[in-house]
Amino acid sequence: MKEFEVNCVTKPNRQSAHEHITHIGHTVNKWRLTREAAIQRIESKTEAFYTVDQQTGKRAYIGVVREAGKAPYLRTHADSKWNDNLLAQAECGADCKIL
Repeated sequence: MKEFEVNCVTKPNRQSAHEHITHIGHTVNKWRLTREAAIQRIESKTEAFYTVDQQTGKRAYIGVVREAGKAPYLRTHADSKWNDNLLAQAECGADCKIL
């Protein structure tokens, strides 16, 4: 399985707790994936995505959360716990092309 570091996200309103991340990406490699494409790749187990904690260097893998009555969304999982590492990433710029 291929693994890719994620260091940016796109979210319509960064301050809103009710809006999902729409894209994940990498600013240096200049790529972005839609949430739907990332979910498909994660669930098919063809690719894995992770963030890196800048202080510890540890990886937090991105998983898919499915809750009844809600659209599936992306969230990081590390040390057996769901966390918000993904939301702490920078905004993906316009130079990050959608794959």
